[in-house]
Amino acid sequence: MSTTTEKKALKGGEFLIRETQAHEVFTPEDFSEEQQMIAQTCRDFLETEVYPHLDEIDSMKNPDIMPELLNKAGELGLLGTAVPEALGGFGMDFNTTMLVAEVLGGGHSFAVAQSAHTGIGTLPILYYGNEEQKKKYIPKLATGEYKAAYCLTEPDSGSDANSGKTKAVLSEDGKHYLITGQKMWITNGGFADIYIVFAKIADDKNLTAFIVEKAFGGITMNEEEKKMGIKGSSTRQIFFNDCKVPAENMLSDREAGFKIAVNILNVGRIKLGVAALGGSKMIAHSATNYANERKQFGTSISSFGAIKHKLATMAVKIFVSESAHYRASQNIDDAYNAFVKAGVAPGEARLKSLYEFAIECAILKVHGSEVLDYCADEGVQVYGGMGFSAEGPMDRAYRDARINRIFEGTNEINRMLCIDMLLKKAMKGELDLMTPAMAVQQELMSIPDFGAAEDETLFAKEKKILLNLKKAGLMVSGAAIQKFMDKLSNEQEILMNLADMLIEGYAAESALLRVEKMVSVKGEAACALEIDMMRIYLYEATEKCVLAAKEAIYATSEGDTQRMMLMGLKRFTKLEPMNLKDARRRVADKMIKENKYPFS
Repeated sequence: MSTTTEKKALKGGEFLIRETQAHEVFTPEDFSEEQQMIAQTCRDFLETEVYPHLDEIDSMKNPDIMPELLNKAGELGLLGTAVPEALGGFGMDFNTTMLVAEVLGGGHSFAVAQSAHTGIGTLPILYYGNEEQKKKYIPKLATGEYKAAYCLTEPDSGSDANSGKTKAVLSEDGKHYLITGQKMWITNGGFADIYIVFAKIADDKNLTAFIVEKAFGGITMNEEEKKMGIKGSSTRQIFFNDCKVPAENMLSDREAGFKIAVNILNVGRIKLGVAALGGSKMIAHSATNYANERKQFGTSISSFGAIKHKLATMAVKIFVSESAHYRASQNIDDAYNAFVKAGVAPGEARLKSLYEFAIECAILKVHGSEVLDYCADEGVQVYGGMGFSAEGPMDRAYRDARINRIFEGTNEINRMLCIDMLLKKAMKGELDLMTPAMAVQQELMSIPDFGAAEDETLFAKEKKILLNLKKAGLMVSGAAIQKFMDKLSNEQEILMNLADMLIEGYAAESALLRVEKMVSVKGEAACALEIDMMRIYLYEATEKCVLAAKEAIYATSEGDTQRMMLMGLKRFTKLEPMNLKDARRRVADKMIKENKYPFS
């Protein structure tokens, strides 16, 4: 089967039951010169326009600074990367928009404003708007002439978005809807010109979405929220008081709002994950700089083993998260191209491709945000007392990082979504989980073949570990389903155990595929440190999976069944010894020598 044909056949979540080949995945090493130039434009923008003004941005004393920054970003085309050329944008592929989101993700509060504007503020109109709506709004959103915000969350409606109480009442002449209600935590709320507002009409079960201009009137707002982090991001409560919205400003169909909200979140999740990756790289760079500069006991602290451990672990997590994000984003692009070739309209094709890989989007939101959390926490530790000082860069990085585990659905919600979506795909017949799950059950009952010859090819052992991790996941998932059946959704702790196994398996496999592809191009010796990072993560991921699996096994089985599953888990997670300390030191030494995160 050709590579192209295999790519067409790939489905979201299929990584659990299908062996992916290294030549199938996109890696950051595959970015073109043009894409690298775009990334450099983003870095230059942060260096010249954002970083010199971070204190001013966070102080919120100048309410015009963020809109002005967005205007400047618009002039460079950084707000229109995903917008088709016909509507005033650059029409870049999804992978390129991901690269832009990654680099700008190191921009603290600016990154939040830019992401909200280009993502949840613009994309609902681009993907769901009719031709008149798109022509009216998208070009001005792409240039920054209009700034956008997304009004979904309410005081009593957070994760349960469809329970919102905001109402839209049709006027007697049928020409307008009068929207009344309260929205909260609205990013860009203080300066936005356009709001995507979700409300219910009459006794509808589901939300309806509207494009609301601030100029329509009937809109008031509270003062800026006082937040732990991202202090320079405008966050307001917004009140709609009989806001008069033309009937033609309904977005898509009546009661389509919940579908819009869910589907746009798929974009938001993977974009948040990759933006967190950008923030992680910035922290790793700063921490390495400081470790080289800071001297204690007559030597740079970067020479100490404990510091090397922290720097190397940052690098490992960043490398793995980067591998996983661009693997998934290329899958999304491939699916999009296949839908378009089949005759699907581009906007619908983009939504269908994102929906297809919604599992991966949720996985990466969790992984990226938790990598950033680790880097921020250990970044403070590397800086020591200066890390706790507001005069140093880690204070802002630490506070700004924390929101990402809450944004775009909490990490707990996303963990449960991973498993829920996977099981729904299986029930619909879109993924055959039953056949491999039954094969694992048969393997558990069989006697291990201790006499089998070992495959001595490069990465054969790592591939076997990953295959066995997938088997362990199928084994534990099958036991949970058998015990709880349709009530499994109530067992949130078990769902999160299963999700952790899924997330770690996907991340570790992504790193292995990237390294294998790199070795095929550059050779094993040139990729020695990348091999180290991949193996370090694979070992750590296996240990995490063991803990998650044991907790789930203890909660789903007892007696002989439990003993058999624990024996199976031990068989599936067997690791040969590896000197992790020396591997981490090799990675850290490279960072220390180059005084940065050097693996991109």
